[in-house]
Amino acid sequence: SHALGRTRMELYLEFERTLGEAELRPLRDLVRRRGEGEPLQHLLGTVEFCGHTFLCDKRALVPRPETEQLVELLIADLGPRIAHSRIVDIGTGSGVIAFSLAKEFPEAQIFATDVSEDTLALARENAARLGLSDRVQFRKSDLLENLDERFDLIVANLPYIATGDRNTLSRDVLHDPEVALFAGAHGDECVRELIEQAPPRLRPGGMLALEIGLGQSEALLSALAEKNYRDICSKNDYSGVTRFLFARYGQDSHPRRPPALRVD
Repeated sequence: SHALGRTRMELYLEFERTLGEAELRPLRDLVRRRGEGEPLQHLLGTVEFCGHTFLCDKRALVPRPETEQLVELLIADLGPRIAHSRIVDIGTGSGVIAFSLAKEFPEAQIFATDVSEDTLALARENAARLGLSDRVQFRKSDLLENLDERFDLIVANLPYIATGDRNTLSRDVLHDPEVALFAGAHGDECVRELIEQAPPRLRPGGMLALEIGLGQSEALLSALAEKNYRDICSKNDYSGVTRFLFARYGQDSHPRRPPALRVD
């Protein structure tokens, strides 16, 4: 469908039509690239996420279903609280988290950061595609380094794969930018650094929401506790893996707001 520029229904209606060489040539190229492990999302140039279509290429991580679940959790459990809040997506990549929240909460003030100019360029293209260019503020920043604002929600899907696990990854995953995949010997260096940096950048009672790697939850929950976060909790992904951490910092200046996410 993608290679021929036809809808699926048109393909069904022309099922017996013989393809010419001009039509087969790009199709063969796509099959070759897929056989070499290039992600399907790169071949198509787009990916679906939370009901929206995003541009997707080698400049950013291919969004995963787990990240979609993180956004769904935030919308379902924190919707009334963050509807008019200031939110920042750290390491935004293609912008799927920031823009999905911007679409869901039109009154929220949204920031999106990334360490890579190329990645931010892709995010800006997606913002324009979704009509959000005037809604989202972009910053080139290593974590919170270039941010002076304080936020009600800091959300991040940072690199969380250990450098020694490279050989365990599929060819599809290895097409993602290395900077979006690997985070030190234990895979948690970026998340730990964000836990350290976040308190001064959170408003009273503000929340830090994190996607983390397999087997990292116990150590990172301890890191949150040691840094005096409160209302710390974890959530499993659909595979039963502890994938998401949530924590608040400081006293909530709005006591009538809904409580923190429920613990499973």
